[in-house]
Amino acid sequence: MFSVQQSCWFIRKVICWRAAASIAWAVLLLPPTTAVFVIFSRFSIFHPVQWISECLSLLLSIGAIFSLILLCGVVIVIGFLNLEYYTVIPTIACSKIALLGQLLHPRQFFNSLVHCIMGMIVAWCCAITIGGRYETLGYSCQQRGPTHMCLNEYHLFLLLSGAFTGFSHSLLGVIHNMNYVAFHTVQQYKYLRFKGSIPLVVKCSATQALYSLRNFLIVYYFLGHMPKAWLCKTLNLEVDSSVHSLDTVGGLLDLSLLYHTWISASFLLFTWYTTLLLFRIFVTELYNFPVQISFTDDAQQCLPKVIAEKQPMILKFLALQDLALLSQHSPMRRAEVFSLSQPGGHPHNWNAISKECLWLLSDLTQRLVAHHDTVATNGRTKSLSTGSERKSSSEASVTSGDDPFSPRPAVLLKTPASVFARSMSGGPHSPLTAPFTPDLDSPFSSPSLRRLTAPVEQYSPWHGTVQSPHIFRRAPKLWSTSTDSKTNGSPPPSPAPVLSPKQESSKPGILARFLKNRREQVKNFMAKRVLVMYLFNKLPEASSQALFADSQAHIWALEGLSYLVQASYTEDQFGVVQTTLPSIFNSMLVLQEAVDRHFKLPHASSKPSRSGCTMEDCSYKTLRFALRATLKTALYRITTTFGEHLNAVQMSAEHRKKLQHFLDYKE
Repeated sequence: MFSVQQSCWFIRKVICWRAAASIAWAVLLLPPTTAVFVIFSRFSIFHPVQWISECLSLLLSIGAIFSLILLCGVVIVIGFLNLEYYTVIPTIACSKIALLGQLLHPRQFFNSLVHCIMGMIVAWCCAITIGGRYETLGYSCQQRGPTHMCLNEYHLFLLLSGAFTGFSHSLLGVIHNMNYVAFHTVQQYKYLRFKGSIPLVVKCSATQALYSLRNFLIVYYFLGHMPKAWLCKTLNLEVDSSVHSLDTVGGLLDLSLLYHTWISASFLLFTWYTTLLLFRIFVTELYNFPVQISFTDDAQQCLPKVIAEKQPMILKFLALQDLALLSQHSPMRRAEVFSLSQPGGHPHNWNAISKECLWLLSDLTQRLVAHHDTVATNGRTKSLSTGSERKSSSEASVTSGDDPFSPRPAVLLKTPASVFARSMSGGPHSPLTAPFTPDLDSPFSSPSLRRLTAPVEQYSPWHGTVQSPHIFRRAPKLWSTSTDSKTNGSPPPSPAPVLSPKQESSKPGILARFLKNRREQVKNFMAKRVLVMYLFNKLPEASSQALFADSQAHIWALEGLSYLVQASYTEDQFGVVQTTLPSIFNSMLVLQEAVDRHFKLPHASSKPSRSGCTMEDCSYKTLRFALRATLKTALYRITTTFGEHLNAVQMSAEHRKKLQHFLDYKE
């Protein structure tokens, strides 16, 4: 992310300095953290005086200082990886195969390799600090003479444990979206946030270290002889037969070895989690953008300009967060939003802010409608009804009209009623629907479903007046003979279409039909395999979570719009907000209809299960619930402020009826 967006002024002047500050604080916290590790690693309850004196002498030794310098380098590398891989929109895998693709991505492979190396370096520093039998990789064999060197398997065990912990940390970061940076709803000072999160960091570090130790013991028991044999051959070391091997049950049950390995893994994870926590706290700190600037050179840093930027996303999110907060707590900055330009007298600030917020709401509405259409087409078909037709007209009102402030999306809004007309508006490969459900060419779509969604030919008896989806289930022999037509009173069969030479030449050849049939056979065969179904089946809540992954921006847009509209009742001296009230209400009400329809789908309204003790921020899993609550609150905020004055706002009859429910507190 840093390499792609380093040309942006915000990345250079703000984000890089914030990341550097978080790394500096993580480095400053290393000496007390290392001192605590030394105390626990040399713990001796029966000799307290000797224990304290050894800890003090070790902390002042040259080896400890050199280890501390190496640890500082590791923290700097981890901090740079946090800056490189962070995101404000989580990447949600909708299936097992998609998650496997993320884990095997070359970018993730490099990340895992770096974490492995850093974990081994931290483990080496821990081995030097603990001392004793963990201090060196080789030692002189007394039985075979002073010139022969034997492998110290305890030191090797600790190094491999650090590499395995680093690798596990990297994989868990992808699975649990630990690179996701969430914004806190309640604004706090950085010190208070860090102080409140330290107990969680300690608990997560100790717990994850236990899981990592358990998994490493299993791996070392089966594969521990391989690195041991390779090291002995490469470094010309020998295996001491008098020492019990560690890749056995008896060798792995050494309590002192298990304790030191666990405390080393806990120290490693604590330093990395602390670096990640500080990075999250510093990056998500509130940034105040000026609403308007007198100098044209800094015009790109104004809030109306910044809020319309597409990249980097951290800039857009911080701008929307600033908009939501200024609309609530800053009357002076709200006055700048409502002000008119000089000369000219145009509300450029309000126009730019409201246009971008309405575009965000319209974009989410389109995605929700497209997702609902796709789900309905994939088997949950719905017959046409007058209610759905009314909804289609109300939804189309968002993008139609001559309102200059209404968003103009690139794709026309569709309603879930037109489930059999998907091919006319982009087909199953539409970019709005592709991330959420597999297309009809997937090996798991039934042949009957493909027949239902196939385009209708012009000369087919199904072309024209047939509208009910139930008539597709009739047998084709209804139209086969003329006798049946006479007895049943049905119209005579349509004449056979005459194919033009161009149509005949466009028909697929024998080889193409053969390859297509073979492909269908392979798809049907693979669809019956249990492992393939396990990998390709969609996860229960993944589609809904992916659909609302960036909804934090929509939540801030709703809050900013609603608070500004509420404040305009008493603060808008020029009436700039009143001209956009129809567009605002249309966007909000259509979005509420789409959200309510989405929550009627399977798994959309189910609460996500609580994850284990990890540093994962699970707030993105409940963004759809927060958006629904924010949307309803925004509508109530406006209706309670304006009251019966809203009857003068132009809107459709259905929207007026819906708005009346909010005025009567019936929603």
